[in-house]
Amino acid sequence: MIDINSQLQLLQVKLQQLLKNYQQLQKENGQLKKELIKKLAEVSSLKETTQNIQQQIDVLKLSKSGFDTTEKVILEKRIDIYLKEIDKCLALLNA
Repeated sequence: MIDINSQLQLLQVKLQQLLKNYQQLQKENGQLKKELIKKLAEVSSLKETTQNIQQQIDVLKLSKSGFDTTEKVILEKRIDIYLKEIDKCLALLNA
């Protein structure tokens, strides 16, 4: 009898510790999810900033007199991509 009671008590202690660890991991998981959301927002903001800077670079390249044909082709492709994205957005707005 004593042996069974001590085993039950030991099992109960282990279960309590397991529950405590689980709760701690849940709390940490929640914090990590919040941090991930913040980092994803930062990445999105940085991507947007990078695109804006790239557009400014393209405008500056256009304004300078010596313009390579390869740069011109690349810029035309980028402008075409922007126009397609604008068309898609307009189509979604009209739908």
